Amino acid sequence: MIELKSSQEIGRMAVTGQFVGELLAELRDTAAVGVNLMDLEHHARRRIKERGAESCYWDYAPSFGSGPFRNVLCLSVNDAVLHGLPHKYVLRDGDLLSIDMAVGIDGWVTDSAVSVIVGTPDPTDLKLIEATEMALEAGIREAQPGGRLGDISAAIGGVAREYGYRVNLEFGGHGLGRTMHEAPHIPNDGRARRGMKLEPGLTIAIEPWFCKSTDKIKFDKDGWTIRSADGSRTAHSEHTVAITDAGPQVLTRRPTEAPTTDGHLKQHTSHP
Repeated sequence: MIELKSSQEIGRMAVTGQFVGELLAELRDTAAVGVNLMDLEHHARRRIKERGAESCYWDYAPSFGSGPFRNVLCLSVNDAVLHGLPHKYVLRDGDLLSIDMAVGIDGWVTDSAVSVIVGTPDPTDLKLIEATEMALEAGIREAQPGGRLGDISAAIGGVAREYGYRVNLEFGGHGLGRTMHEAPHIPNDGRARRGMKLEPGLTIAIEPWFCKSTDKIKFDKDGWTIRSADGSRTAHSEHTVAITDAGPQVLTRRPTEAPTTDGHLKQHTSHP
């Protein structure tokens, strides 16, 4: 069942989203050569506790995982793309790290993810991350009232093909609000003008993720971490978005992002 949220409820989700965006930005900026993944995990635990929030990951036990999950972050390095289990790993120069988190505050949940390069970037890794970010923007632009769910999926898939990447359809975006995973499922490829009608009050997580040279995945023995089947690098970008009468509203915007007039995101970058 899909629950449409009122403008007041979306406002409450935006409070959670602001916290998630700020914390992801902190974690992104903290990730550096020599930092242990568990340092990031414990930093997030402290911040969540201080805020009086609740992690949606802690004790999460879906059918596909070897649960329960006992961390507040998914930290996926290099060929790991989703559900990376935090562990004692010290980040190295050139690592590609994806950070994913979902938090609830006063009963309202948002979910977001970002991928970053630690230290010296490889141009092909930058391209991969850029593709997920551009696909996310494209999906957000299509989250318009009166549109169709397939419009979002088709936009994401179209960007993947423009960049030369294939799309895995096993995991994708999803509804959320009172819980982390609600209907509908949002594949990262599809056909425009197909699927359910997008109505104001629908709140969704849009999350393109791509592998550099495959659309196949495999699971680690830990039962959680998902990797590219061929060992190639991966990237993941995600925002929680509310569909409103005025268009898409990004609820998990990070401090370095600002909305443009058409509802999608413009990165704030600095140059030397």
